[in-house]
Amino acid sequence: MTTSEFSRFWATLLLIPFLTTCFHQLAAQSVDSIHVVAPGASVRKISSQFTFTEGPTVDKKGNIYFTDQPNDKIWKYDTDGKLAVFMDKTGRSNGLYIDKKGNLLACADEKDELWSISPDKKVTVLLSNFKGQRFNGPNDLWLDPKGGIYFTDPYYQRDYWERKKPDLDGQKVYYLPKGANEAVVVDGDLMQPNGIVGTPDGKYLFVADIRANKTYKYQINPDGSLAQRQLYVSQGSDGMTLDSQGNLYLSGRGVTVYDTSAKKLGTIPVPSGWVGNLCFGGKDRQTLFITASESVYTLQMRVKGIE
Repeated sequence: MTTSEFSRFWATLLLIPFLTTCFHQLAAQSVDSIHVVAPGASVRKISSQFTFTEGPTVDKKGNIYFTDQPNDKIWKYDTDGKLAVFMDKTGRSNGLYIDKKGNLLACADEKDELWSISPDKKVTVLLSNFKGQRFNGPNDLWLDPKGGIYFTDPYYQRDYWERKKPDLDGQKVYYLPKGANEAVVVDGDLMQPNGIVGTPDGKYLFVADIRANKTYKYQINPDGSLAQRQLYVSQGSDGMTLDSQGNLYLSGRGVTVYDTSAKKLGTIPVPSGWVGNLCFGGKDRQTLFITASESVYTLQMRVKGIE
């Protein structure tokens, strides 16, 4: 290393604390400007021991479950702040959702299936194919008030698959009615559907087309089919959630919040390269839990989650 290179090296090291302080100051200013965030709150790192975190969901007590898909694990973050592995060998679970009985519904894309995992970790395969053909890779899901499951099925090539191309044409959104053993296509005209969430009254569904960089809102018909697709915002999302006021939270480069009129309230900066998903948890449902690649974070909110 030459003298000038050595000088630049040390100059860079000396800049790191300054740049870190600047980031936190800018992040605090940005978060404070978003009225759904609790006064004085800041994004707090819980852990950075993962490879790629995804699929957070909350149980009745406020405990949060999430996946570390490359490591094939489901983790639990309880209401006391304890973090522990809930289950190993999860079928490469990605998106999760907890049903009314406390079962974890999982997009298990090792074999591209939908699973139900009981509290004692017993696995039931709910769905393994579409008309005899393997799904692309169920990614995210939402359970409607009737017990039916909406899920997205994009294609992301996995290194643990033997196949190198999809069996199905297109990347679609499906609906599995409660008790059924066959899913139906509810939107087959998207480029790459990913994040999905519905309103608690079961009237509306939001789906992000991440490749097209768009998020759509649908009306849910009584039979589970979708109608009146409309562009909600020109932004895609990996995962999404809603709060009790109807605000929509999209993930990706930070967390972007939109109100019920699709007006942007602001973007919450997250110090990781990518935010995969998020949900509300905690005893009062006012903790926003953020899965961001190698890390997970929390942020205290003024509003409550609906899941």
